[in-house]
Amino acid sequence: MNTEKLQEKIRQFVQERDWEKYHDPKNLVMALAGEVGELLEIFQWLTSEESNQVMKDPKTATQVRHEIADICVYLLRLSDKLQVPLEAAILEKLALNEKKYPTHLSKGVATKYTEFKTD
Repeated sequence: MNTEKLQEKIRQFVQERDWEKYHDPKNLVMALAGEVGELLEIFQWLTSEESNQVMKDPKTATQVRHEIADICVYLLRLSDKLQVPLEAAILEKLALNEKKYPTHLSKGVATKYTEFKTD
């Protein structure tokens, strides 16, 4: 995925519609949260097994794809507005998580890093 190319396409889409005035960081975060809520709504009352099968229904699969796309668009737009290089930020966070969750302590468990017993 070329995030810079996508950000440019989103930027052009916004500019053509004169929506820049609505795309401050606060509004983008709120829109992002709203889209995550719409994705959450699809999964809300499903069992774990049902959630694993959600893409087998074509209508639901389309809804899921569209909500994920909306989330990505707002995230890309937010990172663009705040000048956060998304790929670098992700790699930085993964490196931090590798230190917080070493394999020998975290493999196969959902324990938060603050609860690891290191003695």
